[in-house]
Amino acid sequence: MHLIRERQDIILQRLKTGNRVLAADLATEFAVSEDTIRRDLRELAARGLCERVYGGALPVAPAAGPLKARDNKDDAEKQALGRLLASEIRDGMSVFLDASSTNIAAARSLPENLHGFIVTNAPAIAAALDGHRTLDVIMIGGRIHREVGGAIGAGAIEDLQAFHFDLCLLGACGIDVEAGLTCFHYEDALFKREAAACARRVVTAMTAAKFATRAPCSVIALDALDALAVPEMLDAAARAALEETGLELIGKGAER
Repeated sequence: MHLIRERQDIILQRLKTGNRVLAADLATEFAVSEDTIRRDLRELAARGLCERVYGGALPVAPAAGPLKARDNKDDAEKQALGRLLASEIRDGMSVFLDASSTNIAAARSLPENLHGFIVTNAPAIAAALDGHRTLDVIMIGGRIHREVGGAIGAGAIEDLQAFHFDLCLLGACGIDVEAGLTCFHYEDALFKREAAACARRVVTAMTAAKFATRAPCSVIALDALDALAVPEMLDAAARAALEETGLELIGKGAER
């Protein structure tokens, strides 16, 4: 018989691999009741180590941290995803780029001769496009949320409503087949939802660490997402789970 702490440590290690855990399966494995496992999961959730879902638990989405710190990380995975996102932007498009370190990478990857209309709520993205001679860049404003790295308040939402975008590149903190896209801040979730509603096509990118994780605030369901840029390193099981939803995946082992 496993002691409580030992059992919880084993559950936590499973979650750290990026997989959801199911109370019924754990109860059978440890030869305890499902109520016992649910108590374990409640304790882990109270410690901020997992996110409770119906029938089990998910890993918590990786801590976001300030956008500047995330952008300063030399992350080959993120740069590759940025190039995939940039490939979605065509000449003449109107595009919204949400505050996201991957979207900063996308902005830096745009061709110098690309013509288009770019709107963003993130000063870092506007700065990345500074000097681009063939793009019109508009900043929507208000107070900048320090961690998000963009304006997300009521004024920014009102500014969004003046636009109709061909494409929205949406940032997210966690992504799960059942929970969809999630983020850490309630106001950011409201803002992202409005940005998605203003666009004909909505695309996001997912690092491998974000798959099957959930942050506290719901943004949009997967069926409201048109495509997802995924890293080459994403494991086969995760890729299969996403493909089963019918979602278009961008970057199946090679950038297009």
